[in-house]
Amino acid sequence: MFRAVLIANRGEIAIRVARACRELGVRTVGVYSEIDRDAPHVAAMDEAFLLGAAPASESYLAIDKVIDVARRAGVDAIHPGYGFLSENADFAQAVADAGLTFIGPPPEAIAAMGDKLSARAVADAAGVPVVPGTREPTDDPEEAIRFGDEYGYPVAVKAMFGGGGRGMKVVGSREEMRDALIAARRESQAAFGRGECYLERYLERPRHVEIQVLADLDGHTIYLGERDCSLQRRHQKLVEEAPAPGVTEAVRGAMGEAAVRVAKEMGYTNAGTCEFLLDEDGETFYFLEMNTRLQVEHPVTELVTGVDLAQAQLRIASGDGMGLTQQDVELRGHAIEARINAEEPAANFVPTPGTIGDLQVPLGPWVRFDTGVRAGYTVPRDYDSMIGKLIVWAPDRDGARARMSRALDELVIENVPTTVTFHRLAMTHPQFAAGEHATSSVEREWDLSSLEPQTTTPADEDEGTGAAGRELTVEVDGRRLKVRLFGDLPAGGGPVGAAGPTPRRRTGSSGSGGAAVSSEDLVAPMQGTVIEVSVEKGATVAEGDTLLVLEAMKMENAVKAHRGGVVTSLPVSAGEVVQPGAVLARIEDA
Repeated sequence: MFRAVLIANRGEIAIRVARACRELGVRTVGVYSEIDRDAPHVAAMDEAFLLGAAPASESYLAIDKVIDVARRAGVDAIHPGYGFLSENADFAQAVADAGLTFIGPPPEAIAAMGDKLSARAVADAAGVPVVPGTREPTDDPEEAIRFGDEYGYPVAVKAMFGGGGRGMKVVGSREEMRDALIAARRESQAAFGRGECYLERYLERPRHVEIQVLADLDGHTIYLGERDCSLQRRHQKLVEEAPAPGVTEAVRGAMGEAAVRVAKEMGYTNAGTCEFLLDEDGETFYFLEMNTRLQVEHPVTELVTGVDLAQAQLRIASGDGMGLTQQDVELRGHAIEARINAEEPAANFVPTPGTIGDLQVPLGPWVRFDTGVRAGYTVPRDYDSMIGKLIVWAPDRDGARARMSRALDELVIENVPTTVTFHRLAMTHPQFAAGEHATSSVEREWDLSSLEPQTTTPADEDEGTGAAGRELTVEVDGRRLKVRLFGDLPAGGGPVGAAGPTPRRRTGSSGSGGAAVSSEDLVAPMQGTVIEVSVEKGATVAEGDTLLVLEAMKMENAVKAHRGGVVTSLPVSAGEVVQPGAVLARIEDA
């Protein structure tokens, strides 16, 4: 087993991997950005090093900086978690070139699956069916329109190097194709550094079912059952469960064997997940993609199989093998995971970064809460909106739904609107209870009008020092150390200004600088960065037309006209940061 592992990630997954390492007696080294100085994942490590500024490109995505820390910290291996560099073949190769072990698949496998078109080619070679789509990337709207005319609408425009719903647009008609292709390329470029997109026939009401695989260095590959991840919004998962309701043993076996064939075709090792779309007949399935990393939803598989997947990753990467065979895998009971995101379900799931007040975690039998936050922690707008995962197990699905409902009622997260209100509704929704939901259900079939907007109170960002002093962090040669300061900091930070947490500058609303003053004002529904202004002052618009695009927590959000008329004021421009309620435009009667 490794002596020391660098965990190149943040949040709950960094803490999850650190716990696995600790149980195996492995020293952990963490990394963090300036805005994450006081994040819980940093405290969970044996030691931690500063990478750089808040933008991921300057910290968590900076390959050279991560490798430099690994060398200085004297680790044997690097675990990438999920997101960031976890599916970056160049990073995996850089780890190997540095003489370290990458806790994941070989770079060639990541490259094969990181490009979704080459992933489809691997599935073809393995004899696994794929959804009809283009074989080459395209940025030509006319070619995209021809594909839609041939295969019919809707069509999915998908980022070749994307994931998590980012860089994916569903196009309902040829008139929408041009704007959708441009938006998908832009969102993909911002999220993954690559903008190439391809086209795929969009199945109207499929289920999203995925197979967890493990493959060791000796060529043994197994699958650990399936997960259903069909409850989604914006093509991002909200609820996952294992096993998938209604999936027969025959279909489970066929999908599992298909996943193993794909893994073997590409010489895969370590943990991975093959994602499939299961058609409405409950039998026809298509390979979608393979995630060459540990999934967000891996805990539900752990609870129904008893296999610690994070430890399995460590054991496989160290050459220890899996320690189990396909015959050892037995599914017991039912597990459900709810992704708790900083989002407001009553406002179309807009991101809601902010400072958490009280935090009370549910307890009781077979209840697990994986999180990277704490009371008083500020959820930054710079990263993903997920702040925790609530997971439960019970002997059967109805029992798991009941246990999840109870746990959700006990979960308290004050001051930051979260998806908990949606999850409470979902657990008792007749369609979900019957296991008849699909990937399109939440946005097309469910009535969420009963969800009330959640209230928040302004958080005080200035903490008193108190008699016990204030604990601060400093970096000495990039290494994180803690100090305790008694008394007040000098004005402006003084000579120790760099030691404390980087203050979050309150950014006023752009342009008009205030809240709406009349019904003609279009206001920002969230804090975000203006990515694009789609109209000009003086333009005539109809209700529902897109006026601007805001990026918040790595997702683009179209801001549409709330009324028809003439745009008489447009006080914002691309690149500006706006606050909730900031006036973005004024639309007056024509």
